[in-house]
Amino acid sequence: MKFGVLVFPGSNCDHDTFNVIAEVAHQPVTFLWHDSEDLAGVDAVLVPGGFAYGDYLRTGAIARFSPVMQSVKRFAAGGGLVLGICNGFQILTEAGLLPGALMRNAGLKYICKQVHLRVETADSPFTSALSKGDVLQIPIGHMEGNYFCTQDELLELEAEDRIAFRYATPGGEITPEANPNGSLSNIAGILNAKRNVLGMMPHPDRSSEKLLGSVDGWKIFASMVQALAAH
Repeated sequence: MKFGVLVFPGSNCDHDTFNVIAEVAHQPVTFLWHDSEDLAGVDAVLVPGGFAYGDYLRTGAIARFSPVMQSVKRFAAGGGLVLGICNGFQILTEAGLLPGALMRNAGLKYICKQVHLRVETADSPFTSALSKGDVLQIPIGHMEGNYFCTQDELLELEAEDRIAFRYATPGGEITPEANPNGSLSNIAGILNAKRNVLGMMPHPDRSSEKLLGSVDGWKIFASMVQALAAH
């Protein structure tokens, strides 16, 4: 199997993400440049955090038009696995690969801290190594992480079991106090209808090695490796 990590002008977590695949998962991985439509035969695409194209206009608003994203959209339509982390989640919503939008945090401040997530579904290639109800400790670092969608979209996400993670207390309770950015229904990550695209604001790439303070994020990458191996 082979992973590809997108690189936009302004990406700053591309090497973190690359490192997890190369040094922790021990799988082949390559960088994919924003102005190329060539996905180099990868089996999974990782859209990392950062500030693609400086986040001018809106987060992800320019990146959605890049040549590589046109290929990613075709790749996802064909069933390929796509994981968007932080800015990557923002780009996936702007590109129409996921519903909703990421708005300014409630309080209008940049937030960088450890948070807890409750796993809402294990039925995906990104969460199959987890169990519903598991609580993960994973850091966030964003200014626009406030997830919003229409009421109809929220009902659809819930009915189709497509909410992957919710912000929670360490004990797994979904409370307003556990919500760091004002996200609708404490949503921290969602899946597309085919369940092959995941967007999440917290950073599993920053929580896949003990020296970073948590290895909980590794379970998401491990799920992807297992899913690709089974496929």
